[in-house]
Amino acid sequence: MDQTQYHVVLEGRKVGPYDRRTVVGMRIKKTLTSDHVLIGTDGSQLTVGELIGQPRAFNPERSSVSIVQATYTAAVVALDARLIGIPAFKGEAEARVQGGVLRIAGRRRSGLGWKEDRFKLPFADVVHARVRGTQVDLWMRAPQKGPLQRMTLEMFTPEAAGELVDWLPSATPWTGDPLGHAPSVSDTRTMWMAAAGVAGVAIVVVILFALLQRRVI
Repeated sequence: MDQTQYHVVLEGRKVGPYDRRTVVGMRIKKTLTSDHVLIGTDGSQLTVGELIGQPRAFNPERSSVSIVQATYTAAVVALDARLIGIPAFKGEAEARVQGGVLRIAGRRRSGLGWKEDRFKLPFADVVHARVRGTQVDLWMRAPQKGPLQRMTLEMFTPEAAGELVDWLPSATPWTGDPLGHAPSVSDTRTMWMAAAGVAGVAIVVVILFALLQRRVI
């Protein structure tokens, strides 16, 4: 594991040091931008974007071997709660294009520690895709024809975001609501509860009005 430490240059002052994982985490949270300058403990100087662009080894167990066509540094920043089987990755991950599949490998919580994990998303399961700056929204088919499920990847550069979407031949542009939500079961339940609440208030108002009318008469 890379143990190199970096100082961040902020307004002419050096802050830190931080390891790569912390720097990437601050970039994901937008505390840092790709243009911020880092100074390594060995005196080397590079930007946050250059650090993130350096390849990193992810070694979760593989079930098959296929030709790797492209590799990107990424982060899963939003995940539909209904998605089953996709690990809740934290921090930096690797997005790898290989044989009609998008393979994402990274770290997830496991008890009190961390575990390297991965999942594979067939291109054919991606229905819609959208690029928003450095982020990519993917809408995927749900089991049993349920509502589409969404995942958002931070790709760190607009170029990488655009390239990733170019690898998805069957994905069409998203034309749903501007926020990118597909109604979920919980959303539908909430709407019904709200409607029931409004109906209940209306009934109470009608009853009160009827009682007042009787008193007037």
